[in-house]
Amino acid sequence: MSAVNDEFELRGVNHLALVCRDMKRTVDFYQGVLGMPLIKTIELPMGWGQHFFFDCGGGNALAFFWFPDAPEPVPGVSAPRGLPDRGELLSAVGSMNHIAFDVPAERIEEYRDKLIAKGVDVGVILNHDDSEFGVAPEMHEGVFVRSIYFRDPDGILVEFAAWTRELNSPDDVRHEPRTAADRTV
Repeated sequence: MSAVNDEFELRGVNHLALVCRDMKRTVDFYQGVLGMPLIKTIELPMGWGQHFFFDCGGGNALAFFWFPDAPEPVPGVSAPRGLPDRGELLSAVGSMNHIAFDVPAERIEEYRDKLIAKGVDVGVILNHDDSEFGVAPEMHEGVFVRSIYFRDPDGILVEFAAWTRELNSPDDVRHEPRTAADRTV
């Protein structure tokens, strides 16, 4: 998390813009359930729709478009069909797989309980490590992030992720990037 970019002064994600089916329902979830303040609303010109922004911490924002004629999502294409701990992570090239919000490691269990109390279907806590399947049943020194996954009202996969250690060892960047020729489709 302390790597330096010598090319551009990037200071984080300004905003990520997604598309929702119902802006009111989206505001109710992100502001009402997750507590993210609504910081800007825009009516797009010529009846194109709306564009709303939520503060997601650290000077960053999560934005949503509402288009009156937006096509319906295609599970397994536009987003994964289910939660990762239930065996589904695949989505299409060019899709957004999920959005992960950084949360304090010591509060991950509390946040899971809070979401469940608010009626949100939340997966189990995942201890991400470098084991064969990438998750461990218990916390150990090799776990680099702990997380929980859930969906918003439009099926967008959301993660609360908590770093548990610095990512700076040679073992953290050791895999050769795959190419389009490696695809099985």
